[in-house]
Amino acid sequence: MPFAQPSLPSPSSIQEEKEPENELPQDLGEFLSSLPKDNGWILPHLYQYQGFWHSPNYFRGLHACQQHFQPLDTDIILITNPKSGTTWLKALVYACVNRVKYPPNSQNHPLLTSVPHDLIPFLELELYNELNHLPDLSSIASPRVFSTHLPYVSLPNSVKDSQCKVVYLCRNPKDTFVSLWHFCNKLRNENLGTLLLEEAFDLFCRGVCDSGPYWDHVLSYWQASLEMPSRVCFVKYEELQENPFFHVKKLADFLGYSFSLEEEKIKVVDEILKLCCFENLRNLEVNRTGRLSRIGVCENRAFFRQGKVGDWVKYLTPEMSDRFDQITKQKFEGSGLHF
Repeated sequence: MPFAQPSLPSPSSIQEEKEPENELPQDLGEFLSSLPKDNGWILPHLYQYQGFWHSPNYFRGLHACQQHFQPLDTDIILITNPKSGTTWLKALVYACVNRVKYPPNSQNHPLLTSVPHDLIPFLELELYNELNHLPDLSSIASPRVFSTHLPYVSLPNSVKDSQCKVVYLCRNPKDTFVSLWHFCNKLRNENLGTLLLEEAFDLFCRGVCDSGPYWDHVLSYWQASLEMPSRVCFVKYEELQENPFFHVKKLADFLGYSFSLEEEKIKVVDEILKLCCFENLRNLEVNRTGRLSRIGVCENRAFFRQGKVGDWVKYLTPEMSDRFDQITKQKFEGSGLHF
């Protein structure tokens, strides 16, 4: 159960920070100093709030999103633990719900010229994380599609109380960990040096990683999907990889954008899968160069490393693998969830 924490300062009182820990304004700095902290993966420290760990530059967007985001019943919220297939999920959902306006085989499809993260923005990392500014979402055409890494306990109550659709994509903890380790080392503060695999492994197993503990994050959305199957769709990355045709059709049905028999006849699903496949996305010029327009610190190519199932075997020792298995069994026991 989440434990009580002091209230966050209002977004209007938060100033821009260059070095999040050293140059935070006093009110947010005092708030962070009241929270448990541990070693960070990209920045020096992570801070625990509502039972989960976050970077210091995450809190402005987290709080503003919790306080101000008002979803429409037609909205779609894509939720993942970091490095669980977020980019691929965004591409697939965007292509599915916009296929009338943008046929997947069209030469001017937005996915050919824009990174999936720019087409489907993060709520807490982008839209609600601008200094002294709340986004105006009223002009976005329906269906509005957003994404987030927020754990279930930290989701705005407005989302929990609405009828909007939630899609949660999870990935095997071993591949998630390895992908996160690679990703964070690309973005890691150069003054901290390289994050060693063994150090990252210890942190991850203790739950100390962005939006971690991983297992608690996944389990909370699994339980939500069991309690609200018409509103929360739980998808496994490995199953999506194994049978993408079946799961994309199932996802479209859940979202209310089912494929017609005519669309299946002319192979629209296959065209979407071709457009959104990892190799195609990775080789596009837009995904090989530049940076995200709203998260300038991150190069686009950082989101396209491997995308493979089982890549963890190249990095984890048998002892590490066994440790993951033990934690997963303990955390998920009795839930019906397994990998």
